Amino acid sequence: MSQTPELLKCLIIGSGPAAYSAAIYAARADLKPVIIEGPVPGGQLTQTTEVDNYPGYPEGRTGPDMMEDLKKQAQRFHTEIRSGWVTKVDFTGPVHKVWVDDKVEIHARTVIIATGASAKWLGLPNEARLRDIGGGVTACAVCDGFFYKGQTVALVGAGDTACEEATYLAKLCPKVYMLVRRDEFRASKAMVHRVENTPQIEVLFNTEVKDVLGEHAVEGIIAVNNKTGAERKLDVTGLFVAIGHKPATDLFKGWLDMDANGYLKHDPDRTSTKIPGVFVAGDAADHVYRQAVTSAGTGCMAALDAERWLAAQGLH
Repeated sequence: MSQTPELLKCLIIGSGPAAYSAAIYAARADLKPVIIEGPVPGGQLTQTTEVDNYPGYPEGRTGPDMMEDLKKQAQRFHTEIRSGWVTKVDFTGPVHKVWVDDKVEIHARTVIIATGASAKWLGLPNEARLRDIGGGVTACAVCDGFFYKGQTVALVGAGDTACEEATYLAKLCPKVYMLVRRDEFRASKAMVHRVENTPQIEVLFNTEVKDVLGEHAVEGIIAVNNKTGAERKLDVTGLFVAIGHKPATDLFKGWLDMDANGYLKHDPDRTSTKIPGVFVAGDAADHVYRQAVTSAGTGCMAALDAERWLAAQGLH
């Protein structure tokens, strides 16, 4: 039996909206893409209950169902989807090498990285339980804030994103508690001023969440002052965690350029990285928007970039 690794035109690493969108476009361009799903097939949206802001779903859709729709659409155009986890890459040569589950070696003319990112959480048992059942714990105010219109909510975080999400929630909610672990913000002065000038936001410094209350939905949180130890119950119906995201890009350290937080860098107005034939799409490169629809858009871009790159090399 031959041990020669198979050679693909297009290998896609990941299985979220960026990956499936890339697969749809790549398959229609006859690149015969192969997707390696990764450790969380379907990506972050499989952990999301209701998705109401993705175009084309007027009645909304659950995250897992929407990912199944995208998967079926990619398969309709003969995308091959494989279980497994890419554990090693070698981008030294004109043909890119990847290893799946430390044993299967695959070669590819082009690689589209769509490994995504995951939200950082507080690590509380009730936080995870209520998050997983769609009970009012979320890491995306833009995605889920609408569901809490007219209600009192809490947000944890101190950076620019946290400030932006707090002011966004303040447009919908009469009261937003903003819990900051230290005695100052980490955000830029401009963002801090926005928070300070928004009367609906009450900032609680030196404050952390000790517990999240509620059996089936958030009914309040226990906040603790980490200086005095004083505890306080906040009557909120939603908890927004905005303490950052971690892109799933450790695999590419030493191969691709990334910023201080691990987000992959790419050429301006393109999805191409510094390695010819390697492209990036979705949250692995996006620390600003982090939406399913923007991820899908960059997946389309990556597939078009890959197709054009192959054509320029005379390989399409």
